[in-house]
Amino acid sequence: MQNNSGRAVFLEKDGTLIENLPYNADPEKIRLSPGAGRALHQLQRLGYTLFVVSNQSGIGRGLFDESALDAVYARLRHLLEACDVRLKGFYYCPHWLHSMKARYAYLCQCRKPAPGLLLQAASQHGLDLAQCWMIGDILDDVEAGRRAGCRTVLIDNGNETEWECSVMRRPHRLAGSLHEAADIISRYDGLHTKISTSDADRPNS
Repeated sequence: MQNNSGRAVFLEKDGTLIENLPYNADPEKIRLSPGAGRALHQLQRLGYTLFVVSNQSGIGRGLFDESALDAVYARLRHLLEACDVRLKGFYYCPHWLHSMKARYAYLCQCRKPAPGLLLQAASQHGLDLAQCWMIGDILDDVEAGRRAGCRTVLIDNGNETEWECSVMRRPHRLAGSLHEAADIISRYDGLHTKISTSDADRPNS
């Protein structure tokens, strides 16, 4: 389904879209999370454009070159295309405040929980952030989504360990997996479509 409404789902990469392997830039080690292809196909059919938004401090830490992410993105696209899923964009933050490279060593506005990656994608693709969702596995993802104006789903898979909570770090929904998150969004869409239709059919008083 073609997205004509400016709706999107933003996805954290590690621990959400793919199996969590810290600081990995080797495409051959990338594996989709269980049920990820089916989940994203479901979201795509609902009319959502799909984006990856990911902190990649391994670049600033000197663990791999920024150019290595080209192959990572290509691998993600290949794996998802096999599931009839298309990624619209891959946005990442390479910064790390303590980096030895000056171009990475500063307090940026793109590293989650800052909302910069989502705002950049929205600006470039004409997205209505109020109609978008952020799905991630830690509260930094939730905060980034909320600060951008999105609805949020936290995949509670054990990757969040600090649980520093605040209003901005409170997910709209909790899910046990990416597939469950897709079901939550599908039900939300169905409910609000039903309400909207009901309102439209109500005669004027």
